[in-house]
Amino acid sequence: MLSNKTDTPSSAADERVAVSLKSLVDLARTAGSLKLHRWSIRSRQTGGYVSRSKGRGMEFDEARLYQPGDDIRSIDWRVTARTGKTHTKLFREERERPVFIAVDKRMAMQFATRGVFKSVQAAKLAGLLAWTAQQHGDRIGGQVFSDSTCMEMKPQHGRHAVLRFFHSLVQTGEGHPVEFNFELGLARLSQHARPGSLIYIISDFRGLESNAEHHLRRLAQHNDVVLIQVYDPLESSLPSGGHFRLTDSRRDVVIDTRDRNRLSDYQQRFNARCRYLENLAKKFRMTFIQCSTVQDPVQSLR
Repeated sequence: MLSNKTDTPSSAADERVAVSLKSLVDLARTAGSLKLHRWSIRSRQTGGYVSRSKGRGMEFDEARLYQPGDDIRSIDWRVTARTGKTHTKLFREERERPVFIAVDKRMAMQFATRGVFKSVQAAKLAGLLAWTAQQHGDRIGGQVFSDSTCMEMKPQHGRHAVLRFFHSLVQTGEGHPVEFNFELGLARLSQHARPGSLIYIISDFRGLESNAEHHLRRLAQHNDVVLIQVYDPLESSLPSGGHFRLTDSRRDVVIDTRDRNRLSDYQQRFNARCRYLENLAKKFRMTFIQCSTVQDPVQSLR
């Protein structure tokens, strides 16, 4: 297992344990090849996505019969002349949308047997998404929570908003101390994310039980929500035929994997957990993505 004994990353090995601000900044070049979930790019000057609301804007939507109170400047004279009845043009307004990225940094995320810590992979995924949103002209906000703290940033424009978010990803032990769990994180997220946002939740989703589902339902009612599950290969299946020692530098655990029934039961529990998340995403019309600690985060997002 990777060890988490150093606080300041200064080598390639340390970068597997704790993400650095430089590595997040360097993701800007890679993020140019990504597109955000579901919404098609229309105009980089006025924002990357076409909103669902109708009003005066760049994209013509339809013509309908004139109604009292309509702006006379929007009269469609061609359709009016052809039909003999006054018609008004309707437009779909092009504008940016808030992109809200919630990142889980609880103790369970400080783990890996291969690749990088789950917390590092989560930070890289968040970094790619933040840069992609910034390059599309969107506002970037976020939530970074641990077992005892939660930091929230309101969506703002520009590179400064991305860097502010990155600082919260690399900081440890800062913020207002609280007794925190996953359900409370979702509750706070539903309060801070404005309707119409694109919300990414990056976590291993430990602690997400049925009593937390109503917060996800509330988020999904008025936003596009993407769940990104980060996991270590050991969590999906145990190696067979031996004794394996795991440590967090304070405690040691030895696992005997010679019992085939135990191996099967272990893998079935992981698969059941994944099916639960998949069904939850389908139920609330969310998107579900998985990314292991050994995968390329860019390929996972693509």
